[in-house]
Amino acid sequence: MKVSAILDHKGNFVASITPHSSVTEALRMLAVNGVGALVVSDDGQTIIGIISERDIVRQLHDDAGTLTMRVHELMTLAVHTTKADCLVDTLMREMTDRRIRHVPVVDDNGHMVGIVSIGDAVKARLGELEGERSALIGYITTGG
Repeated sequence: MKVSAILDHKGNFVASITPHSSVTEALRMLAVNGVGALVVSDDGQTIIGIISERDIVRQLHDDAGTLTMRVHELMTLAVHTTKADCLVDTLMREMTDRRIRHVPVVDDNGHMVGIVSIGDAVKARLGELEGERSALIGYITTGG
């Protein structure tokens, strides 16, 4: 299964925020959109960075003034991306190895076409395994 199948199912909406927005605004957008990370972008297509709930919570632990900070002060600059034709198994392995939970999907020009979370990948893989299981049971019970 390819990443494009996940996007076909969930859509290509990417919650994004500008780098000069406040961390408070980022928290609001995370809650409103029901997501764990926001892509940082000036135009909604070009990736500047990514900010996650985890980034904010870790900073809050160290600095009570975190809520008045700007997104660009906390965001992760080195954003791992993937293409729609990447295999989900490959992406899951990369996410596990890199210890990341959200990966923007980009086209050949580097513009965002979606985002995949580890939850999306696991759900897709479980669906694929369930389909294989059903097919095998059908094969065994009908004799071929």
